[in-house]
Amino acid sequence: MKTYTTLAFEQSGAIGTVWLNRPQIHNAFNEAMITEILDIFTEVNGLDDLRVVLLRGRGKSFCAGADLNWMRDVATYEYEQNLKESLQLSACMYAIYTCKKPTIAVVHGAAIGGANGLLAACDLAYCLEDTTFSLSEVKIGIVPACISPYVIKRVGEARARELMLTGKRIKGPEAEAKGLVNKSLKETELDACVQDVVNLLLSSGPQAISHCKDLIYKVSNTLSLEEALPYTARMIADIRASAEGQEGMAAFLGKRKANWVVEGE
Repeated sequence: MKTYTTLAFEQSGAIGTVWLNRPQIHNAFNEAMITEILDIFTEVNGLDDLRVVLLRGRGKSFCAGADLNWMRDVATYEYEQNLKESLQLSACMYAIYTCKKPTIAVVHGAAIGGANGLLAACDLAYCLEDTTFSLSEVKIGIVPACISPYVIKRVGEARARELMLTGKRIKGPEAEAKGLVNKSLKETELDACVQDVVNLLLSSGPQAISHCKDLIYKVSNTLSLEEALPYTARMIADIRASAEGQEGMAAFLGKRKANWVVEGE
């Protein structure tokens, strides 16, 4: 694994944690962090021993949105340079969304502006009850453009309109009610909840999970209903015949654990 300046990566067994690592400024992101997030979520795809990826923030906050110093610089950019960095931000979000491993955002403190794109691009998101969320871009005269596909997918159009147009601040329970996170929890409950979800993921076939993510992506984004018919039929036929599919069905029928289940999970 490479060394990063704005991130830290830890792996414990089959679980990898990507830490946003600028705690002194509440993990606000700049062009360096955007580039490094894109890089690390591309790189983890090739780690065969990695089964689950957590995205967390060091210090007091998950992520406070864009770095103010970076924003001052961006305000002076010519159009082409502005577009280049915006495309990089879009690619960063897409890399998280299309990661081959299941991804879980663990959110605390604050998730402001673009931070909501980071968590919405993950497969699952859990937060502390006192976490503050805000899609605050309109308050400074801009829009949550690059993160909008993922926020809208997660909360739906009507709720996205409310959050994006008002820029209002909400806490964890309301974020859960709106679907921005899967669950809002007390500090004493968060880690245990995340571990329970990780255990469920580790008890499932790793290739099956990767294929399932691909299935959801294609059915949600690229296929018409008519196109989905043959695609889904071919997928299940191929997977039933695969080594993992055969092992999974044999384990189920034999009332034993499949060979991919992590010991002790």
